[in-house]
Amino acid sequence: MAAKLKLLGRVIVTGKIETKTGLHIGGTPGALAIGGVDMPVIRDARTNRPYIPGSSLKGKMRSLAEKSSGAPQNRGIGKDVTIHIAGGDKRAYRDPAEYRRVGEQEYKEFWVNPIFGVPGEVGFDITAPNRLIVRDVPLSEESEQELLAIKTDLPFTEVKWEAAIDRVTSAATPRQIERVPAGAVFSPMELVFSVYLNEDVALFDHILTCLQLVEDDYLGGHGSRGSGKVEFRGLKIVCKRGDDYKPQPIASEENLENLVAARGQIQSDLKQALGVA
Repeated sequence: MAAKLKLLGRVIVTGKIETKTGLHIGGTPGALAIGGVDMPVIRDARTNRPYIPGSSLKGKMRSLAEKSSGAPQNRGIGKDVTIHIAGGDKRAYRDPAEYRRVGEQEYKEFWVNPIFGVPGEVGFDITAPNRLIVRDVPLSEESEQELLAIKTDLPFTEVKWEAAIDRVTSAATPRQIERVPAGAVFSPMELVFSVYLNEDVALFDHILTCLQLVEDDYLGGHGSRGSGKVEFRGLKIVCKRGDDYKPQPIASEENLENLVAARGQIQSDLKQALGVA
């Protein structure tokens, strides 16, 4: 870590996430009662309402960012699961000097590293902590009341039946998947982007790209079979300069497409608000 570190400011993106198709983000199955679903959604322990974990949204953004930037999948994190981390696995190198050289090079080359972070045990200096924080996103009160009124299969959710088909015998194995219905809105969404270096302002532009990638992909599970299409709405960008931390509005658009169209002006306004070249 660099010896001197100063927070120049933060860029905060808020908005809503609307489900365009049913959304399944899995939770831990409890004791299966009669009629219990095979694959439940994650719920708030206090309110029993479904929510979108910040880890799910951030993880999807990072995964798609790695694919978009061509970052090598060089670090195993479990059985048959690999991700990109600058430098990858230390054990794959002949000596610490080679690992450090490759790690520092990849950290600079692939923007996923400064934005989403690297493990604390990496053996080389990094410019600053990870820039992006993604909050959990609760089900909005409006959607809560709407879903209660229409009496869904389970509180706030629908049950979708699917079947795995044996390719030889054609025997079907049915399963129940719990989903938040299409049209539900999760709000407030909040992304917090910290600016430590002048060049971090340019990095923020990739956040808009990541949101575009998510809209064209899916959140949660079973996306290739129709679930998880979402849309970001009611988006606002506010900047808080580090020395006084007063909020300064930067942009406000109803949809992501309009926000992306203004990305050049957003970059200019952020530089002015943060006082960076």
